[in-house]
Amino acid sequence: MLFNSYVFLLAFLPATLIGFHLTGRFGRDAALLWLIAASLVFYAWWRPLNVLLIAPSILINYAIARALLRVAAPRPRLARVLLLGGILFNIAFLGYFKYALFLTSVAHDVFGTNRLLTAVVLPLGISFITFQKIAFLVDVHGGRISRFSLRDYALFVLFFPQLVAGPIVHYREMMPQFHAAPCRCRAEDLAVGASLFCFGLFKKGILADQIATYVSPLYAAAAGGAHPALLDAWLAALGFTLQIYFDFSGYTDMALGLARCFGIRLPMNFNSPLRATSIIEFWLRWHVSLTRFLTAYIYNPLSLALTRRRLARGKAVIGRRTTPAAFVTLLLFPTLLTMFLSGLWHGAGYQYVLWGVLHGVFLCINHGWRLLRTRLWPKARRGTWPGTAAGFTLTFLAVVAAMALFRAPTVGTALRLWGGMAGLNGTTLPEAIYAHLGPLPAALGILPDWSGGAQSLEAWAWTAVLLAIALGLPNTLHLLAAHEPALGVKPQAGAGWLARRLQWTPSAAWAVGLAVLGAAGFLSLGRLSEFLYWQF
Repeated sequence: MLFNSYVFLLAFLPATLIGFHLTGRFGRDAALLWLIAASLVFYAWWRPLNVLLIAPSILINYAIARALLRVAAPRPRLARVLLLGGILFNIAFLGYFKYALFLTSVAHDVFGTNRLLTAVVLPLGISFITFQKIAFLVDVHGGRISRFSLRDYALFVLFFPQLVAGPIVHYREMMPQFHAAPCRCRAEDLAVGASLFCFGLFKKGILADQIATYVSPLYAAAAGGAHPALLDAWLAALGFTLQIYFDFSGYTDMALGLARCFGIRLPMNFNSPLRATSIIEFWLRWHVSLTRFLTAYIYNPLSLALTRRRLARGKAVIGRRTTPAAFVTLLLFPTLLTMFLSGLWHGAGYQYVLWGVLHGVFLCINHGWRLLRTRLWPKARRGTWPGTAAGFTLTFLAVVAAMALFRAPTVGTALRLWGGMAGLNGTTLPEAIYAHLGPLPAALGILPDWSGGAQSLEAWAWTAVLLAIALGLPNTLHLLAAHEPALGVKPQAGAGWLARRLQWTPSAAWAVGLAVLGAAGFLSLGRLSEFLYWQF
């Protein structure tokens, strides 16, 4: 079931809210059980088999967690074995359903084997659910979770607003909220939640899906063997960057809004990443909960283990006197491995793996530059406008170029797009535009093509509008900061003038404005459009 569908908006959501409010009159237990039942219906709607696949996994993880709780203190060695077994089970579960086809394809490419799988039923949201279950087991083993019931665990895993595409949440930040929730529909929660949902529906249905109509044909042509010229290649890369930006931002707003309608605040997962001035900052703003998970459960343990090993041998570690060997061992290797796994998590395909490794290379360059800069210019001031502008430009270009690889169906398609972006395929203009520019295009080596000039201008105009919104307007979290739209989001003392002027309030003006945005998003529901991150 899609958030942006008639059945969800007109049937499932109203029924779930009414049922939550009515069962809340009989106590918290009844209301929470109602939420679990509604979440199971949501999960099973598209394919009932989903529940039969995911339910045994949930029960097995719950049993492992209960066993960890009993043996963690008296038998730590057995607890480590149980934890490792639980992690391997979850990885194997995810690996079969998500990567079996890819691995058989790799075996075919490398060894020439002919045993190819043709189809595997992929449970909805399996990547997000698996990461949450692994984090839960690690937290139980580490003593950060000491009490839980099957009802609480099922609600933690299945809560439908964040079930399919995140954010990836922790048990200890969610269950205290459920245990303290009044389990009634409160006016403030409904107002804030509905506002977030309207913002998200508009972003998805109007902004993201509209630019997709210009972008998709360009990728289809490149996949078919075409070599796009300079402007078309850049339109494809920049257009998809803005498409996935507003698609994921829209989903995040809708997930936050839905949870808030039930009095629950989800963690922040998207924070204007295109405004980042370094690739490190980009990953602190893009898919925040995934970055948090990868850092806490992969990068940090690996880096810490390697640091302890070097210290035991009396070797240098990361610091003011970082050596090339220390940089490679303690920073480059963990970063590349973590981002390789990030790319693999995003999708079972060569292009996703290479995209993750490419971002790993970007991060290593960024970290290396920070270390080198402090050595070369120890007294240099940070945050100067030329440095900030250069950092923003380099980060933006790197992200856009990498997004072409992320969107391309094959690596070959991405290479053709990159060739076009580098100008290797020449430059063309629609003939209708070319004819009005006199001899200038020919003097610059630009050739005419017979595509529609109006459509090209439309696409670039829409791209410019989306870019202005992404870079110039306050984001949703800033607008609703006074009402904590996500966990930990508070009003900022240094908020800009525009953000202060546009602060959300329960007023008639905001009601009319959001009604217009929501209506526009609702009218766009005639065409089926899944969220891009739902495939992960």
